[in-house]
This record gives sequence, C-alpha cells and structure tokens, in this order.
Amino acid sequence: MRHGKKFNHLGRQTAHRKAMLANMACSLIEHKRINTTVAKAKALRQFVEPLITKSKDDTTHNRRIVFSYLRNKYAITELFKEVSVKVADRPGGYVRIIKLGNRQGDNAPMAMVELVDYNTTYNPNSKMKKKTTRRGKSKKADDAVVDTVETTDEAKSDN
Repeated sequence: MRHGKKFNHLGRQTAHRKAMLANMACSLIEHKRINTTVAKAKALRQFVEPLITKSKDDTTHNRRIVFSYLRNKYAITELFKEVSVKVADRPGGYVRIIKLGNRQGDNAPMAMVELVDYNTTYNPNSKMKKKTTRRGKSKKADDAVVDTVETTDEAKSDN
C-alpha cells in the first residue's frame, strides 16, 4: 500500500535521487529548458519551485539554504541574479511541463521542462518584440503593376 508516500522515489536510493534532482535543477537554471521523462519532470518541479521562491529574497541565509540543495555556485549566481528578477512579480508556477510524446528506445513518456518567463512564444506580456521577416519589393515592380492596371482599364473604357 502507498500510505503516506507523497513523492515519487523514481526507482533510486535517496542520495542518488537528491543528486539527480540537484543536477537537473542546475541544468534547468542554466539552460532555461531541458528534456526529460514526465515522472522526472514532475519531481523536478516539486524540487525547484521552492528554491526559486527562496531566490526572490536575496539574503545570505536564503543563498545558503539554496546552495545546500543545488551545490553549484554558478547555478546559485544565475538563480539569484537573473531568474529571480524575471519571476519577481509571479506568485508561483515558475516551471512549465510540456509533454512531447514517447522516447523511441523504451517508449518512455517524454516532456520538456522550461522556466515560464523565458519562453517568449507562450508569454504574451514579454517585452521582446517578435521579429518578422518581410520581403522587400522594388519600386519599379510596383510601378509596372500600376501601369498595366491603368492601361487595361483604359482599353476597356475605349471599347
């Protein structure tokens, strides 16, 4: 029976699971998006969201608490300097899980885990403008089109 089991053990011993989640969280903070299995993605979300909440208040105590989980100075610096600034006004839900389908080798369900504020496609309030590519037309081509339209109109009116 499953009485009192609140999180997925992921088929690993405690030390291995903590190390794996810490490494995945560091990769997520560094790259802003990673691909993994759905079960690991859900476990990672539970692991990393409280750390991001702690990073909103940049104190030495919070840095030490987060460092005890992640054990990576570069990830801590990135989290407290860049990520916490972007999520400052968000009350929670910093991570998005998008299901991708099944892995070819073992048919495991895969997912993409990303930080919500770093995806400009799904974030309509982002300050970055969409870049559109436009084809430039030459003035001569536009004038030629206008001239042919005028001549055909004149030809119709003459008849």
